[in-house]
Amino acid sequence: MTKLITSPQNPLIKQLTQLKEKSRERKKTNTFLIEGKRELSLAIKSSYKIEKLLFYADLFSESEAKAMSSYGIEIIEISKDVFQKLAHRDTTEGIIAVVKSKAHELEGLKFESKDPLILVAEAPEKPGNIGALLRTADAANVDAVIIANPKSDLYNPNIIRSSVGCVFTTEIALASSEKAIAFLKKYNFNIFSAILQESEPYHIQDYTLPTAIVVGTEATGLTQEWRDAATKNISIPMQGIIDSMNVSVAAGILIFEAKRQRDFN
Repeated sequence: MTKLITSPQNPLIKQLTQLKEKSRERKKTNTFLIEGKRELSLAIKSSYKIEKLLFYADLFSESEAKAMSSYGIEIIEISKDVFQKLAHRDTTEGIIAVVKSKAHELEGLKFESKDPLILVAEAPEKPGNIGALLRTADAANVDAVIIANPKSDLYNPNIIRSSVGCVFTTEIALASSEKAIAFLKKYNFNIFSAILQESEPYHIQDYTLPTAIVVGTEATGLTQEWRDAATKNISIPMQGIIDSMNVSVAAGILIFEAKRQRDFN
């Protein structure tokens, strides 16, 4: 018989509420919450371990939930009040999962290509920008994303939501800039750092060898560390009044130029 929880004051629900709201709790327990069918499906395909599945029967059928038990997942039915307490967004399909985090270490990255293409984002802070960068990386099917000097918890619900689950579809590593640079140099990557000053136009570079494209924050750009480490500092020629654009848009332009070169070589 499926367990039923109807009270938002239930100890498990209180614990999961903390998991939803507190980065500290996610890091302490090495778990986080996923809501929605697509996001959960992508996590399962990417070998994330699902510990518990909570479902609201008016939106997600008991038979669908029980089918998940074949994965060794604990299934719990919850009331509308409990579901609304745990859900991060208004429109979702009535399922919330408790999921085990991954380590995201540099040396855990695996490249199938002999000439990998990596996106590096230094110190991105806004969950929406991180989610958009991960969507861009997925769209281009890059080999990995490195978040250098991370400022946000990767499993922040806003990152999962804004990435539409792409946080699960791409190889991701978290590291200091120093360690990321050492890793890229160890494996002979050409490092193209996107900056405005003392740079060359992005479209005249060769991205067909092992390549890391590095972007910084819109507010301050890349640190000197990445500028000094670059094989080339590159820029997107700006033709309007302002001299910058959204970081995910810039990353998309640079990454898809690299993909264009690779597709035609």
